[in-house]
Amino acid sequence: MLSVNGLSCARGERTLFSGLSFSLGEREWLHIQGQNGAGKTTLMRALVGLSPPIAGDITWRGEAAPSPDFFRDLIYLGHHAAVKEELTPLENLRFSAALDGIELSERDALAALIRLGLRGREDLPVRVLSAGQKRRVLLSRLLVRPARLWVLDEPFTALDVKAVAQLSELIVAHVTQGGMAILTSHQTIPLANGKTLQVGA
Repeated sequence: MLSVNGLSCARGERTLFSGLSFSLGEREWLHIQGQNGAGKTTLMRALVGLSPPIAGDITWRGEAAPSPDFFRDLIYLGHHAAVKEELTPLENLRFSAALDGIELSERDALAALIRLGLRGREDLPVRVLSAGQKRRVLLSRLLVRPARLWVLDEPFTALDVKAVAQLSELIVAHVTQGGMAILTSHQTIPLANGKTLQVGA
């Protein structure tokens, strides 16, 4: 279980939010909501250890987070598509897997990319792909990186209707099978039975 107690975060000298508390267990997902600049991305970065909070505690399975166990159980995909423009989708996916200590075969990488709608584009430089296709390259990591907790910042950005439905199905399957997910989105999320958390005023 992920537990957050009394979390406060700031940007510069401005406090974005304070005293934030929530918990998330198996088969649960959370939609973080708020206006632009309210601190949604800052909260996500704090949860995954990239931006330390000014106050509060985060625990994972009863232990202080971040920790080696937490990082093994986590996949974090940020708002911007963190892919290397000069590499192909296939190279990007295998490279990111290698950074996670995963030996990903070319066959399995291709299967993930094809499932995300990138058939015929797996060997093109990412720089020539559309914004939605770049997002699909990033999201393909969800298919090859085992993780209990998915932390996804604006995962539906630049996706077409078909891709939104496909990603929604992936999240539903992950949660149904005992996983957890935390998402931000400015649009309505087509998923049922989620929790919501409002950040900012």
